[in-house]
Amino acid sequence: MSIGFIGLGQMGGRMVKNLLRNGREAVVYDVFEGSVAQAVSAGASRADTVAEVGERCSTVITMLPSSPHVTEVYLDADGLVARATPETLFIDSSTIDPATSRKVHEAAGEKGAVMLDAPVSGGVGGAEAGTLTFMVGGAETTLDRAKPVLMDMGANIFHCGGPGTGEVAKLCNNLAMAVQMGGTAEALNMGE
Repeated sequence: MSIGFIGLGQMGGRMVKNLLRNGREAVVYDVFEGSVAQAVSAGASRADTVAEVGERCSTVITMLPSSPHVTEVYLDADGLVARATPETLFIDSSTIDPATSRKVHEAAGEKGAVMLDAPVSGGVGGAEAGTLTFMVGGAETTLDRAKPVLMDMGANIFHCGGPGTGEVAKLCNNLAMAVQMGGTAEALNMGE
């Protein structure tokens, strides 16, 4: 069973390499050809469009830069949801707003597919080492199905609740880190 992976940037490119290292087959797509070439050289198969990924894979992971990218990849006429079947599992690891995540969850559900929002913590180093932490929103039964795939890319999985709650947890995590960094900067400034 091939796993689709869309979004091969600093995080996604490393995540797909961990899938490959753990014996998974991957079908990849990215708007940047260089990113696709790197994944193909690591053993992945190339897809020429988002639609092709959706047609070839019953499990698809996305790691995209922002909410508009997620909306386009999932909800456009040539997007993933248009190709979804009741066997499809979507995992979105993008850090986006919870409202967009819930909208995509709903659209996938209307096609009979299941979805998780599963943003990550651990940065590029965690993506490289396969030690990411996944903050997951969605049904627990869907998480049970996705756990083996997530564990090929990470070390920790936290089920946060229903659709969008993984995104809420990630945003709270980012806020806490920003506050800590701001406080540290102020302390260093005061120490001068």
